[in-house]
Amino acid sequence: MRTAARAMLAGIFVASGAKALTNPDRLVANARPIADRIGPKLAKVHKRAPSDARSLVQLNGAVQFVGGLLLMTGLRRPAAAALAASLVPTTLAGHRFWEHHDPQQRTQQQIHFMKNLGLMGGLLLAAVDTEGRPGLRYRTQRLVHDADRAVRRGAKDTRQKVKIAARAAELGRHLPG
Repeated sequence: MRTAARAMLAGIFVASGAKALTNPDRLVANARPIADRIGPKLAKVHKRAPSDARSLVQLNGAVQFVGGLLLMTGLRRPAAAALAASLVPTTLAGHRFWEHHDPQQRTQQQIHFMKNLGLMGGLLLAAVDTEGRPGLRYRTQRLVHDADRAVRRGAKDTRQKVKIAARAAELGRHLPG
């Protein structure tokens, strides 16, 4: 079931990522308000980072395309997290329903905005899904608990051995010779 669900979830990202990579120009106008905010910040982080809207659309498309493919591999959890992160600028750039005055357009954009939120929810679930195996938090707590128990058991054994040694020493003092 998990494999089928991830395949269904991945499809939209592989398809839309491929379109953004091969034909970014159709998305540039919508992306520009977000790209104009993000671009200069990326340039400060790394001088060779893309900062123009077209390059950022292609970068986001690449993340979605590769992330969609990786959602089906052993790297599915980091891929799901990367896809969820890529949906933030995609949604904010592509579905700015609050800017539309036409009720029909506003409604359409709200639907797409909510659809992307639903996709993000599915991706967040995929990012934390351990497929029934204990997660890192549980395993860490278990290790700490087991180590604590071992230390307590060792301390109890040591106290018992000290008592036995003390009794033996006491008895040894009363023996002749």
